[in-house]
Amino acid sequence: MRLPLAALIVCAQGAAAQVSFEDRSAGLPEHIYSGGWEHFVGGGVAVFDCDGDDLPDLFAAGGQSPAKLMRNAGDFRFEAAAVPELTGVTGAYPLDMDSDGRMDLFVLRVGPNVVLRGTGDCGFDDVTKTWGIPAGERWSTAFTAWWKAQDERPHLAVGNYVDRDDPNGPFEACDDNTLLTPTVQGYRATDLKPGHCALSMLAAQDAWGELRLRVSNDRHYYVSGGKEQMWDVATGRFLTPSDGWPDLSVWGMGIASRDITGDGRDEVVLTSMGDQLLQLAGSGGYRAAPFDIGTYAHRPHVGGDGRPSTGWHAEFGDVDNDGRADLFIAKGNVDQMPGMATRDPNNLLMQQPSGVFVEAAAKAGVATMARARGAALADFDGDGRLDLVVMNRRAPMELYRNVTQDTGNWVKIKLAQRGGNRNAVGARVDVVVGDTRQSMQKLVGGGHAGGQAVPLHFGLGQGVGAQVVVRWPDGTLTAQAVKAGQTVTIKHEN
Repeated sequence: MRLPLAALIVCAQGAAAQVSFEDRSAGLPEHIYSGGWEHFVGGGVAVFDCDGDDLPDLFAAGGQSPAKLMRNAGDFRFEAAAVPELTGVTGAYPLDMDSDGRMDLFVLRVGPNVVLRGTGDCGFDDVTKTWGIPAGERWSTAFTAWWKAQDERPHLAVGNYVDRDDPNGPFEACDDNTLLTPTVQGYRATDLKPGHCALSMLAAQDAWGELRLRVSNDRHYYVSGGKEQMWDVATGRFLTPSDGWPDLSVWGMGIASRDITGDGRDEVVLTSMGDQLLQLAGSGGYRAAPFDIGTYAHRPHVGGDGRPSTGWHAEFGDVDNDGRADLFIAKGNVDQMPGMATRDPNNLLMQQPSGVFVEAAAKAGVATMARARGAALADFDGDGRLDLVVMNRRAPMELYRNVTQDTGNWVKIKLAQRGGNRNAVGARVDVVVGDTRQSMQKLVGGGHAGGQAVPLHFGLGQGVGAQVVVRWPDGTLTAQAVKAGQTVTIKHEN
């Protein structure tokens, strides 16, 4: 089916909707990410559908407390569900590792990591040993995954923080990261080094169009000699300035990746202490966005604390469905760092037609002052508007329903293909409305200690439909016209 071109055009722009969220935190089971210095970082949340009802469920890290699985019962009510008891959890990422149509969880911990296999109806079994996955004993704080051509199982990368066994630590005692490669017997672990205290990792197509592993590192502990890293999957080496990858050191906490210019290359936000760095992608690589783009969010926007901010989870999402990706950043002091703001509200940065981002968190009702860590933008009630969940350190989780009036239209895209990479991780989806193009990759990783496995959400503005083009991981293309207001599954007949 192809919609007529006239049905795809966006109407003339009117006034932007006033973004508004309603606090529905009372609908969550009681849960707090707790613990000492090993849980100053982490505190992620995994968002995925574990029972097949098309409502996203939650798996929340607990730190010193047990992690908790929360089943979405509808109407913003979540119920605690049974899950193997795990403490020391810093975060988790959902992915279908065995391609059985049910989401599994790679659970990051201070100590041995755990893989939980989804068994249906929100049931999970610990299959770490059964699947031959080296669990390690490290302090794991980052994760990403990708598939190579024809592989039945994913390649995995685990980011590790400070080496707790180093007697000269914690400063200049960053641990090596870990690559987990599928073998006949299970997985083989090899060190990816040097490690510079990773807090976020993302395997994705980069500005040059290559599959590469980006690692964002915390200079608070590597102190000197460390930097942000980009590892080339094909050649197995780190890029250098001679490759167009300049040396850059930040207090790296999280990664957000999405094309916001419409050229098919993903821009990247790196959260940090102080500036939240937006890197614009071009044919020559990456360059820092101009300061007046509005995303640097280097100091609190309300609350009266003028010291620098500390950013953690960052995520792009079209909150008002106007066809432009907005940006949420979770903020919060590490603990009581005196040089950084302790009243540090989260950011909700709304992208304008000019490409500039404008702060809206306070008016929207999400500029809370708890020490935020992980977060997610997801449609928890199926109404086509992105809602928000926020994880806090030593404070209760927060849940917000998007009640913005007069939002634009939307479409959600699911991908399916045969073989091991069932959900087509690594595919790129373009959505075209008139002469406006949006582009998003299907990825596992990034954020801060948590990720999503839900349909890709696109705002369409006033468009009543769109042309969708999927570039599958094998390079082939599928084009399909879709109508607004529905979730569409596009299948690769490979």
